Amino acid sequence: MMLWNLALAVLWMLITNLFSFANLVVGMVIGFAVLAFLGAPLGGRVYARQVWGALGLLVFFLKELVVANIKMAGFTLGPLSRLRPGIVAVPLEVMSDDAVTVLANLITLTPGTLSVEVAPDRRTLYVHAMDVADPAGLVAEIKRGFERRVLEVIK
Repeated sequence: MMLWNLALAVLWMLITNLFSFANLVVGMVIGFAVLAFLGAPLGGRVYARQVWGALGLLVFFLKELVVANIKMAGFTLGPLSRLRPGIVAVPLEVMSDDAVTVLANLITLTPGTLSVEVAPDRRTLYVHAMDVADPAGLVAEIKRGFERRVLEVIK
């Protein structure tokens, strides 16, 4: 569907005879709307849901990135005795290799957390965190935050 969206954007640029990045973006938005509302037989509604999910994931990740950096600054400036590092096991929903990879990378890109290993059966992701005062809370945060949003995009 992304290729159809890009093709519609290029078609828009040809129709308007204006070749610029801004017009390409406008064409992508128009193509998205066409595919979302008129492309139901082609899977346009699924595509629209995935695009909105990806945008939601991006916004959530950027928010988590800012919050994690502020927490890490606090850890850096505060006493080391406050830190409670540890590894938690995050049970995963049944996910494809792509989804597990995206989830693990998003966790690793967030300061203060690191994906250590995925169990061979892909049912558990082991995550190291700088502060694991509440292991169950950390697991719930990962599942409600990153995992849920990744599953919305990659189904």
